[in-house]
Amino acid sequence: MNVEWVINELDKFIKMTVMRNGSGNGFITMSDYTAAPDAEVAQHAQIVEKILDRVIPSWRTELTGMMANNRWAGHREAAIRAREELVRAEEVRENLGENAPDLSAADLHPWIWSGAKSLWQSGHYREAVEGAIKKLNAETQNKVGRRDVSETDLFKQAFSLDEPKTGKARLRRIKDDGSDTYRSVQRGAMTFAEGVFAGIRNPLSHEADHEISEQEALEYLAALSVLARWVDRAEVEAAS
Repeated sequence: MNVEWVINELDKFIKMTVMRNGSGNGFITMSDYTAAPDAEVAQHAQIVEKILDRVIPSWRTELTGMMANNRWAGHREAAIRAREELVRAEEVRENLGENAPDLSAADLHPWIWSGAKSLWQSGHYREAVEGAIKKLNAETQNKVGRRDVSETDLFKQAFSLDEPKTGKARLRRIKDDGSDTYRSVQRGAMTFAEGVFAGIRNPLSHEADHEISEQEALEYLAALSVLARWVDRAEVEAAS
């Protein structure tokens, strides 16, 4: 997230929604109006709502505003709170406890997030992980030019130490120099992929009625992202 840009957009909206008194006597009345024309506020609200969905996901139901005659009261309250959340986030983490790094799903390998994004944003975390696995499988098939194998078998063959054969290209994470390091790296990729499909993919497919938590799903996506980067960065070795 570009925090500087987000804060700037929130600042604009907060200024636009300052209430001006239309009665001339200082009382809040139906004639009061926002600093910016309603049409301009509505246009900017389109962007602000997307920001608020990221920073304060529950704002639509929890922050309703105090003035019933001002349609932007809830938005303004949420914008003020979101701004404070961003400006003082580091301070809060340092003073309330562990200042641990955050892991954002959007910063994972693009294959993984693109496969999970739509379902993730609607709260279907198990299906989002399955979507990421399907995307990873498809991109790996594309890279080695295979459609005859998938999932565990695909990765075992792709990272195999064997020489490539016709129609069976290999993925080399590092240059094959015959060293123990090379063999270790290849075996690591094979066994890691096997673990991903045995430990993540298979249980999810057999428990379709069991939802998983957002944290658990994020950890699964992180594991998939590691494998995706290995595949993406690997060199393809085809039979000559």
